[in-house]
Formats: sequence, C-alpha cells, structure tokens
Amino acid sequence: MMRKLYDWMMRKAASDRAPEALGVVSFVESSFFPIPPDVMLIPMVLARREKAFWYATIATVTSVLGGMLGYAIGYYLYDTVGLPILRFYGKESALDGFIQFVHDYGVPAVIVKGMTPIPYKVVTIAAGVAKMDLLHFVLASIVARALRFYLVAGLLYFFGEPIRAFIEKRLTLVTTVFVVLLVGGFVAVKYLI
Repeated sequence: MMRKLYDWMMRKAASDRAPEALGVVSFVESSFFPIPPDVMLIPMVLARREKAFWYATIATVTSVLGGMLGYAIGYYLYDTVGLPILRFYGKESALDGFIQFVHDYGVPAVIVKGMTPIPYKVVTIAAGVAKMDLLHFVLASIVARALRFYLVAGLLYFFGEPIRAFIEKRLTLVTTVFVVLLVGGFVAVKYLI
C-alpha cells in the first residue's frame, strides 16, 4: 500500500497538477498522512528549478494549515482520532515527554521538533493535547516548516540533481545540523545580550 502511494506521488510530481497535489499532500501529512511532501517537492524542483521557492511556499502554507488540523485533532479529538494516529507511528509513549517539552520551551520546542525526523503530525497533535497557545503554535509551525522546505528547495535550486541523493539519504542529518546551528545561535544571542 505504501509503495502504491509513493508511486502515485512520484507520478503526480511530474504532472501539470503537481502544485495542487503537493498542497494536498503537505496538508494531510501534517495531521495523518504517512508520506512526507519531500517525495513530491524534490522531483518538482528538479523538473522546474525556477519554481523551487514557489513550491516551497506551497508546501509551507499547506503544511501549516494541515498542522492546524492536527492541532485540532489533539485538542478536541485526542481519544478518538489522535491516539490511534500516534499509536500508528509508535509515538504514544513520547506524548508526555513532548507535552512537558512544550510547557518548558514553547515556540522553540515546536520549531525544533517540526524540523526533526519526528513525523510533523505527531508534533501537531501533541501541541493540541498540550493546549499550546494556538497563535504561538502557528508562528512556530511557519518557522519550522518554512526552514525545512526552503532548505530543501534552496539546495536543489543551487546544486540541482547532484545534491538529490544527498538530500534523500541525509535530509535528517541536514535538518539536524541546521537545528543545532539555529538553537546554538539563539543560545549565543541570549547570553551575549
């Protein structure tokens, strides 16, 4: 089943309706869908590099909107919808730790977790369960998702096909290094000012 979904997404990435499909995939991935939008974003950018940042914008906006659905699932429908989703991803036991992380760090928690390999839908549902301030959640989601999608689009725009294999195999490493640098920058600014 997952292979069929993956193949469908790759076919859609080459079609004229690819931007709409990217938007749909980015939206549903943020609340329940198992395949990340990068599967479509990467071939789309490689096919039309001049549209790289437009595609990143589509993925960012629709991912944040989908994240709001995930937040609502966590806030209002955790027992009936959210818990089965977290169980599917094997993240049910991580919920308490993430809720505490949100309470302790707020916006930076969502930014950091929104860029890491943890499925974003887990972050959105957990933020709803934690009853994080919605405006703060949305702002953090915009930052996290924009950083991720613009990083991928920018690398592909500037380096093209040769960087593709690196991104596909090491996206986790790239985003982790970026998050470490980002957090390190915040810490440095905090202690220097």
